[in-house]
Amino acid sequence: MSSLPSPSPLFPGLFPGLFPGTATGGDRSALRFGERSLTYAELAAVAGALAVRLDREHRVAVWATPTLETAVGVVAALLAGVPAVPLNPKSGERELGHILADSAPRAVLAAPGEVLPQALGALERLEVTVAAPGTSAPLPAEPDPASPALIVYTSGTTGPPKGAVLPRRAIAATLDALEDAWQWTADDVLVHALPLFHVHGLILGILGPLRRGGEVRHLGRFTTQGVARELRDGATMLFGVPTMYHRIAETLDVDADSELAKALSGARLLVSGSAALPVHDHERIAAATGRRVIERYGMTETLMLCSSRVGVRANGEGDAAGEARAGTVGVPLRGVELRLVDEAGDAVAAGPEAIGEIQVRGPNLFTEYLNRPDATADAFTADGWFRTGDMALRDPDGSVRIVGRKATDLIKSGGYKIGAGEIENALLDHPGVREVAVTGEPDPDLGERIIAWIVPADPERPPGEEELAAHVAAQLAPHKRPRVVRQLDALPRNDMGKVMKRALGGGLGG
Repeated sequence: MSSLPSPSPLFPGLFPGLFPGTATGGDRSALRFGERSLTYAELAAVAGALAVRLDREHRVAVWATPTLETAVGVVAALLAGVPAVPLNPKSGERELGHILADSAPRAVLAAPGEVLPQALGALERLEVTVAAPGTSAPLPAEPDPASPALIVYTSGTTGPPKGAVLPRRAIAATLDALEDAWQWTADDVLVHALPLFHVHGLILGILGPLRRGGEVRHLGRFTTQGVARELRDGATMLFGVPTMYHRIAETLDVDADSELAKALSGARLLVSGSAALPVHDHERIAAATGRRVIERYGMTETLMLCSSRVGVRANGEGDAAGEARAGTVGVPLRGVELRLVDEAGDAVAAGPEAIGEIQVRGPNLFTEYLNRPDATADAFTADGWFRTGDMALRDPDGSVRIVGRKATDLIKSGGYKIGAGEIENALLDHPGVREVAVTGEPDPDLGERIIAWIVPADPERPPGEEELAAHVAAQLAPHKRPRVVRQLDALPRNDMGKVMKRALGGGLGG
């Protein structure tokens, strides 16, 4: 890793901290959302002006729309040393209420004119403007690396989402490890259309380029035309989730000699994450473009853990060092300790069938689940290894091959990790549902689709599929709605009364 530059003149009195790349950014483009953009100098001015208005003693929520204002708001909170809680704008009333009660932010950052839900009405509203201020003021000193930077809510297998407290050192460690693995530099221009309320889109997709001093171009909404346009116009990297790459593959199937194929062929790096990319999509994209998609592996609690590495040849062109192979997520990143263990917690011997749970240690880990000491303690072993719940094996070259979830209740759909328990709780609130179980089922576009198995309160008049999907979307978020509803006379249960999800038509989740 290159050494950090001297303190930045753009941030008076502030050691570069999370943003060393800003030291020499100046008039270089930093952020672009559609036709709106900010240079590094402009970002420093607007984020710095907002940062001095924030109180380090209190958390702040960020209404995380895919806009320039969200990026500025998060940067301002990080500059001020104020823990930020990104809020999904599509959250339902119950989910949003839980997050606000649990994290207790003092204020909410939002774009001017943004209509906020009633649940945020009790918070002070601080509007994020992107007009350069007339004056600047010194910022507080750089906080301790162990201090909280972000509180990101993640779905578990049961109950409401938990707030993973991510310290500043975890963000820095992950982004610097990716710099090492991907040869990520200030010359890279990243394009993506990921949401800005979770790790992939916000930390990797916004803070990653800013830490390096490069540029990020956010599409607002994913389209293959937008991807092609930006890659033709100088973008070098594309981040996406399997659903996006599936749509890219479908487009390439129709026209393998399209502008999209040509644009992808010229990209330095194509990266997929948040769920496994199907082998079929890997191969279709590689055949049409000559570029292999790199998969990386991480979680909200751990940030990034593994990736294929990228080397730089003498001519400066990037290429995979050890081919990026479909079905693997590469090797552990620098600073990450990774082991596979059996049910007894003993190390799994190496071998092609030696499957074990992934456990990890390193500076990239979260510190706690907010207000949940019990859940935090359960997540770690006595000697400090985090239990991921993912099962994997190691290839001879050390690459990690994930084979499934330890549990059956975490569904990965459209790039999201979704807990079955919270969907079940929402469905049980519907008067037409007496019992319910939620599972995942393979889907070529989403990775997995959510299946709701219901026992209706009135078998003669069961609630309809669209009615239940709308009910869940209103309570939680649209991506958590069931895609299929199947009616049963009774749920299969064992002698202890526990629902046996493996007996539900092969829907295994995770």
